[in-house]
Amino acid sequence: MGIKASLTFSLLGAALVVSQPAPASAQSWDTCIGTATKPDERVSACTAVIDAKIDAEIDAKSESAKKLAVAYCNRGHGLTEQRELDRALADLDEAIRIDPGFALAYNNRGDAWLGKGDDERALADFNAAIKHDPSLAIAYGNRGYLYYRKRDMARAIADYTTQIRLAPDVLAYVNRGNAYRDSEQLDRAAGDYAEVTKLAPADARGWRNRGMIRLYQGDIKGGLSDYDKALQYDPADVFSWNNRGQAKLRLGNKQGAIADFRKALELRPDLRTAREGLQQLGAAQ
Repeated sequence: MGIKASLTFSLLGAALVVSQPAPASAQSWDTCIGTATKPDERVSACTAVIDAKIDAEIDAKSESAKKLAVAYCNRGHGLTEQRELDRALADLDEAIRIDPGFALAYNNRGDAWLGKGDDERALADFNAAIKHDPSLAIAYGNRGYLYYRKRDMARAIADYTTQIRLAPDVLAYVNRGNAYRDSEQLDRAAGDYAEVTKLAPADARGWRNRGMIRLYQGDIKGGLSDYDKALQYDPADVFSWNNRGQAKLRLGNKQGAIADFRKALELRPDLRTAREGLQQLGAAQ
């Protein structure tokens, strides 16, 4: 049919948020742990916190030591986002040295190891994160992504299912839907993508992924309706234009199909399926 998949995966480090600012620099601390802080700002702010604390005598069991571990963990998270992976790993090693039971630091170090292509070390860290905090939903999601990448769909689905049970969110449903789809459990995939449309109706991912499943299953009108929604919310998605063109072609709407294929080629001139669609219709590109 020429349907093209547009995938969205999740692999996430996370900044740890704690309730009380460090005395040394409340502003730097707030920026270091802020959920909306940009990576470069996080690195700078956490560096200020670290520099202030390493000049002081810190008891390994004290609250100050735990906050220092958080600063190293969050700076490591920021460095990972900036793809400075060796520096990130050094910070995350230090966070774990200070606080060996720090689950979020293991999770973030797993993220950095995966960025370096070391799946085994990444898996060991995700396992450690889950061991230290069995309720850490993000670690299950990241381990699920690693299993997905290894094409171990049963384990990926199991981890995404646990993530959804602990903390249901849009990306978890998208990722589990992708795993169901790739293991040919199309009804379950459609169900997960439908959950995305309920949780976030303005998020194009639910609509376009369910639209793809509907086209696979022969529900052309249903697929067309979903792609209409997807393009309403994300008009720059080339695969939605291509797939909606395929749906229109099968429904006999030749002019609509031509318009969609041309839009897909406008966005991505090398898209073979859109070019072939125009050729099939005898239309100029």
